Amino acid sequence: MYKLNNKQLQRWSPWILLLAVIVLWQVVCSAFQVSPFIFPSPALILKDFMEYHSVIADHAWRTFWVTMAGFGIAIVVGVLLGFLIGSSRLAYAAIYPLMTAFNALPKAAFVPILVVWFGIGVGPAILTAFLISFFPITVNIATGLATLEPELEDVLRVLGAKRWDVLIKVGLPRSLPYFYGSLKVAITLAFVGTTVSEMTAANEGIGYLLISAGSAMQMGLAFAGLVVVGAMAMAMYELFAVIEQRTTRWAHRAGPTAVRTINEAPSMNQPMTHSTTHRSTHRPTHPMTYRTTHRPAHP
Repeated sequence: MYKLNNKQLQRWSPWILLLAVIVLWQVVCSAFQVSPFIFPSPALILKDFMEYHSVIADHAWRTFWVTMAGFGIAIVVGVLLGFLIGSSRLAYAAIYPLMTAFNALPKAAFVPILVVWFGIGVGPAILTAFLISFFPITVNIATGLATLEPELEDVLRVLGAKRWDVLIKVGLPRSLPYFYGSLKVAITLAFVGTTVSEMTAANEGIGYLLISAGSAMQMGLAFAGLVVVGAMAMAMYELFAVIEQRTTRWAHRAGPTAVRTINEAPSMNQPMTHSTTHRSTHRPTHPMTYRTTHRPAHP
């Protein structure tokens, strides 16, 4: 019963913490009479959300599918590039430092260049989401392949497996936990990239809504847009977490099966069964005992 309650507490703890933050936020805004133009209260954000819900929904849908397009490209490129880097030591040594330097560049600086190349619209937003999210996927896939134990690879080689067989049948399945971990990070970065690009290079989307609401001093509407972006990112994060638990159950030691096995184990206070007492009281005699106790006399 204690484990069940603890599990339920862990499941509901994010919502409890979120509710506590919202209540504290509302209390602080009401007690200190914070101006809504500086920091709107949750009540004002909810009011503006209900008033402009249709407008927010249209902009949110634009941000969502643009983000998914850039994120899909990032998955394809990240997996292929990560497979190349992780399967070859030469490629790892040559490409990884350049990718690290590229990842250090601020992706918002690419938006004006992308506007010159592709114009204002979905192009810069999709490419910004791709540029900011493919690096975690590439690094995690490459890490999962590069950290394959040499002893395991040697054993598979002795058994007749080729390098390609080791990578496809052992390396890639072993990299799945790394892959899903990178997806949960990359999807949040993709939403950030799309929103930043829409703030300067689009006439639709949550980013454009933030700029328009800020210019009109509608801070409640702007914060409502931020809440929607956070909700979409959290929903995708939880989706990938569920898929990860279903497909890589072998990588999680503390799964439901393990908890059930622990709960079903016999307690120390339970009486021992007949089979248990039989095994404990009727142990077979060790062969060395017979030879030592019945040693023949010396002639």
